[in-house]
Amino acid sequence: MSDLTCTPSPPQARPAVLGWIAALATVTIWALWAVGTRHAVTHDLPPAAIGLVRFGVPALVLIPFSWRVGLFPKGLGLTKGLGLLGSGAPFFLIVAFGMQFAPAAEIGPLLPGTMPLFVALIGWLVFGERLTGVRLLGFALILAGIVGIGGYGVLFAADGAWRGHLLLLTGACLWGVYTHAYRRSDLSALQAAALIGLWSFLILLPFGLPALVQVLGKGLAGPIILQALLQGLLSGVAGIVLYGMAIDRLGASRAAAVSPLSIVMAALLAIPVLDEIPSPAAWIGIILATSGVVLASGILKQRGSTVAT
Repeated sequence: MSDLTCTPSPPQARPAVLGWIAALATVTIWALWAVGTRHAVTHDLPPAAIGLVRFGVPALVLIPFSWRVGLFPKGLGLTKGLGLLGSGAPFFLIVAFGMQFAPAAEIGPLLPGTMPLFVALIGWLVFGERLTGVRLLGFALILAGIVGIGGYGVLFAADGAWRGHLLLLTGACLWGVYTHAYRRSDLSALQAAALIGLWSFLILLPFGLPALVQVLGKGLAGPIILQALLQGLLSGVAGIVLYGMAIDRLGASRAAAVSPLSIVMAALLAIPVLDEIPSPAAWIGIILATSGVVLASGILKQRGSTVAT
């Protein structure tokens, strides 16, 4: 420890540390968001109403940034713009409906667990990014986890969990598209969060407002306020900003290296909060996906290179 304190830090050390802190905070928010959203959509809160709260808060809080960049930022382009907005209202609605079918323990492996897979696949297929052998092994383990959970849902789950699995995987793909779109957008994390929040709020307003009024009429103001804090401030503002900071300082693949923590955290939180004990197939999927994400992130190879130098 004394050697570390006496030796001057490399120029990139501090940004990297801040990136890892941002990434760890992000996955904690993801775990809380997964369990909180699963609880909401299974307790009489319509996804459209939750979505309106989810994006209404960041749209209001970040309005100075959206005012500065405008609804149509210069140089963004249609393709990158749609890639960014796909992580907003479309992502939320698809995932929220999926959570009505899939238990919280399965949300982790199928959503944050597969995000690195889609980030890498899009990078490889669209942008020609290279994949090493270790990362390929990681992706194979992630796929094995998906097959294990999905196969169990199709063959044994009578509640239609497989439908939730497909929707969650679709959401993970949209997030992978967003990751690459954000990296190439020249927007700051706050600007991207503001743009996504405002557009998503406008899209959801015609559907979410009547549902929200109906929910408030049933005396569910307390759960709505709780969702405003969880969805709006934590996920809608802090989560997007922190994830953007992690991508800026670590790169997309390294930023995804800590996502296995959200998989485990969501499964453990679901036990006391939702009374959902993971099935054996879910635990196997968690173990495989967690191991796969660690390998796929490339962090082990990077650490080995650092030690060697």
